[in-house]
Amino acid sequence: MILKNMTKDLVVEKSTQNEVVDASSFALKVENLSKIYDSSAGRVVALDNVSFAIKKGEFVSVVGPSGSGKSTVLNLVGALDRPTSGKIYIDGIDIFSLGDAEIATMRNGRIGFIFQSFNLINRTTVLKNVKLPGIIAGMSSEEVNSRSIKILEALGIADKKNQKPVNLSGGQQQRVAIARSLINNPTIILADEPTGNLDTKTGEDVFDMLKMLSHKFKRTIVMVTHNPELAESTDRSILLRDGRIEKDVIN
Repeated sequence: MILKNMTKDLVVEKSTQNEVVDASSFALKVENLSKIYDSSAGRVVALDNVSFAIKKGEFVSVVGPSGSGKSTVLNLVGALDRPTSGKIYIDGIDIFSLGDAEIATMRNGRIGFIFQSFNLINRTTVLKNVKLPGIIAGMSSEEVNSRSIKILEALGIADKKNQKPVNLSGGQQQRVAIARSLINNPTIILADEPTGNLDTKTGEDVFDMLKMLSHKFKRTIVMVTHNPELAESTDRSILLRDGRIEKDVIN
């Protein structure tokens, strides 16, 4: 099965330019991470000296009230924004020691994104949505097509491959988003409120799928959620408050 084949370890090579740490245990390591914004209202500390590490195959939820820093963590770990200070290691590589082009390549190749609003391209087909990150990564047409179909089959929506996302249910669209996140065999999947736009039953189905990816296929998942029941069902929960880690508990 394609998902099983995507559990192979990624090799981290030593570099004279980019700092590398031991990646044998951790998919993600965050050290002394801070993010400060200057706004018309004054200085805003979104994150204040946050540190944590996530093992390969671990399913971790990030929870906290609005303004606690959850989205900031996801944006920084996903290399969508730069920290004010601190370091983030993915596969042992200090991602912000890289140049912009290298960061973009790492983001596409080693990080999978799942969004609350799906972020699919409605003018094209399900299959083309799933293939897009692989095409950007330079995967051959034959390989990207084969991998995309196999992943859609594994997620139970291969019969929707020629439809446009707008014609699918919310749960089906989120499965397409999950398939897209897997196409490049990422080190880590970042899920931002992945059940937020779904009804309870569909949300539970999507969450169960994420658990399956983590526990059976050893995908590393970091999920931001406001749902305490879902958070308690992950391997571990990190509670943020006012930009700091208040609790980090094994569930």
